[in-house]
Amino acid sequence: MSRESVRFAVLGPVRAWRAGAELDLGRPQQRVLLGLLLARAGRPVGLSEIVDALWGEDPPGSAVNVVRRHIGILRRTLEPGLPLRAPGHWLLREAAGYRIAVDADSLDLLGFRRLREQADEAADRSPGRAVTLLTEALALWKGPAGADVSVEIRARALLDVLDRERLAAVKELADAALRAGMTAPVLDELRKAALANPLDEPLLARLVRALAATGQRAEALETQRAAVARLADELGLAPGRELSDAHAAVLRESRPATRPAAGPAAGSGVALGGESADGGMVSASPLSAIPLPGVGYSEPRPAQLPQDLPAFSGRRAQLAKLSALLPEAGRPLDTAVISVIGGMAGVGKTTLAVHWAHQVADRFPDGQFYVDLRGFDPTGTALDPGEAVRDFLCALGVPRHRVPHGLDAQTALYRSLLAGRRFLVLLDNALDTEQVRPLLPGAPGCLVIVTSRDTLTGLVADHGAHPLSLCWLDAEEGRELLAARLGAVRVAAEPQAAAEIVELCAGLPLALSCVAARLAAHPGFRLSALAAELRDAHDRLDAIARGSAEVSTVFSWSYRALSAGAARLFRLLAGHPGPDLSASAVAELAALDGLAGLAGLDAQESARLLAELTRAHLVAELSPGRYSVHDLLRSYAAGLGEES
Repeated sequence: MSRESVRFAVLGPVRAWRAGAELDLGRPQQRVLLGLLLARAGRPVGLSEIVDALWGEDPPGSAVNVVRRHIGILRRTLEPGLPLRAPGHWLLREAAGYRIAVDADSLDLLGFRRLREQADEAADRSPGRAVTLLTEALALWKGPAGADVSVEIRARALLDVLDRERLAAVKELADAALRAGMTAPVLDELRKAALANPLDEPLLARLVRALAATGQRAEALETQRAAVARLADELGLAPGRELSDAHAAVLRESRPATRPAAGPAAGSGVALGGESADGGMVSASPLSAIPLPGVGYSEPRPAQLPQDLPAFSGRRAQLAKLSALLPEAGRPLDTAVISVIGGMAGVGKTTLAVHWAHQVADRFPDGQFYVDLRGFDPTGTALDPGEAVRDFLCALGVPRHRVPHGLDAQTALYRSLLAGRRFLVLLDNALDTEQVRPLLPGAPGCLVIVTSRDTLTGLVADHGAHPLSLCWLDAEEGRELLAARLGAVRVAAEPQAAAEIVELCAGLPLALSCVAARLAAHPGFRLSALAAELRDAHDRLDAIARGSAEVSTVFSWSYRALSAGAARLFRLLAGHPGPDLSASAVAELAALDGLAGLAGLDAQESARLLAELTRAHLVAELSPGRYSVHDLLRSYAAGLGEES
């Protein structure tokens, strides 16, 4: 069966067709699994994420096998003649999980995104064309994403996140329609969106302006009045600038759709926010130099930090070091402070960064940015820094069609908007220094937190970044982590078993979290029984994960980023019996394996490869010239065997 004969839908109920005939997707869990893969639109989804989406915090012991059965059934549904266990064309095993091989012609979500990108490109030169493209894109939606999936599972599978893309497209449609003077055809779409999002001020402001632009002044004023009342009653808030500006425009009987797209002339001194010389409405903000269209603008306050871990524990010394980077409360930052948190996979870099960011967020009242740079993503595709800059600019209120072309221009605008303001920027999972540089503020007052499995020495050398290397937890911190997840009483009842679990997990927070999750899901399990299982296991990593493969998976992301020589040396080091070894011993080991090539270059080449492994935090340099491998990394490397 050719790939072109199958198409999928996730913008509404989860559906699939083959040769024009709709397919029976089977049991609800199979439909959810397909919806989860479609929502990722061709990116891999890990087994642990699939299990979490289907069962939440209490998966059965057979969860992984059930997922595999569902995958097999779905494969044969899409391709009826497929032999048993054959991979097929659509559902592919990848990166300790699965992905679905779709494109813009076979999946409505990707088709929607393609049309939205085309509209963005057309917005400046042809707003009418943008209206047509966005209308076509929104017509692909047949309800909320994954509409036939329960609300709870939609949230776990992040299907509801896709609905935000639809809402953003509606706002873009309103802006294009106002510029093109084509508001009447989009009013129904705006009304429906406002009904579903009654507290979204930017959306409501656009509806008010669109109603006024079509001559429906009374409805526009009533819409604004009702919005103000809801904000006061439900949130205790006064209306923001955008809604207030829209109201003022209606009272002046302004027709914003007839305003030209160009902003004030350079050097005119007109700020976005007041009234220009010819009566047009603009808004006062740091965006005054940007020619934004006269369709209303509010200066948002980004608050993008992920949720803090409720049961955070330990890391007191590291938190104190981070806090010491900031001046006393009430005193401004004299420079842009950059902190680089490095460490091996699973050591808790992101957890620490997010926790500290929440602790100091009130010191940065202008906003907090967060982006996962996907530096060690299983797909091997790190996030382009230009995409991150564009997202930050949009979060600052710059309409997408007004973002300048070219990374240099985008970075310059981003730094201009942050100048003189206090922002916290959390750049998670960075690949290298070059990926981070365009995202650094250029003026004092901001804090940047970077996490990476690489040491990012370029940031330290060129930008004065403060490095903080995380290692595994000590015995007391490991016990605290277990107590935070399982309760102090349960851990105190079996102190020796708890200490052994920490030791067998080698103090790695990710491994301890996997074990704690299993114990939490089974309150009747004794800690001593689980400690014995870990102690006697032939493959300790497998015993820790119990089918989720989470620890091995995150190790693999670092390993796959290595050069061939460094990867081979890493596997060799796993066989070394001692707790550590010298650089000369490493060179001898490499030479015996024939790794270094020419005999005269053995030590030099080994030193280069050791530096690569150290930067990736797969090997620790205990002191100049002495190296060690973490116990669980040693176990992982041994499991790789003689891979070439």
